[in-house]
Amino acid sequence: MAHLVGISGSLRKGSFNTSLLKAAQELMPSGSTLEIASIEGIPLYNFDVETEGIPKAVDLLKDRIAAAEGLLLVTPEYNNSIPGVFKNAIDWLSRPPKDIPRVFNGRPVALIGASTSLGGTRFSQVAWLPVLRTLGTQPYFGKLLYSASAAQAFDPEGRLIDEKVRSQLTLVMAGFAKFITTGR
Repeated sequence: MAHLVGISGSLRKGSFNTSLLKAAQELMPSGSTLEIASIEGIPLYNFDVETEGIPKAVDLLKDRIAAAEGLLLVTPEYNNSIPGVFKNAIDWLSRPPKDIPRVFNGRPVALIGASTSLGGTRFSQVAWLPVLRTLGTQPYFGKLLYSASAAQAFDPEGRLIDEKVRSQLTLVMAGFAKFITTGR
């Protein structure tokens, strides 16, 4: 059906968003796959570094995204917006600008996230929309998931134990896979 790449916007070892990404991988519909990628090792963006050459971690991630049919961004929410480390990674992935069409243009993208706050990751997901528009992606708006109270949704090993979130995540992944293959 569809091959996706998923990225967690958190570097924390016990990240709820990384746990949500792993749960999404397990809940992919039959025939579809979700490959987990990481932003680990991507330096802070610096034009001086760019002029010396795109870092290997960035090039490898760009290649993985370009080879996929869709991109799943699993975003934390910091101060009601996009986490700096995640935005930094996307900024690097858009460098040099001539690579934007290969990596992002027309690529279906879904946003999900988990937070310990009652609002979940609503503000972060909304803050991503102008970025995704600028990069020319096709955002998926079919089903939303901005899980709140994430500390109760996962067990200490990071396994998703909240059946309501599991059900929502299953619907999101099925809907996104269908969106990728049928355009709706």
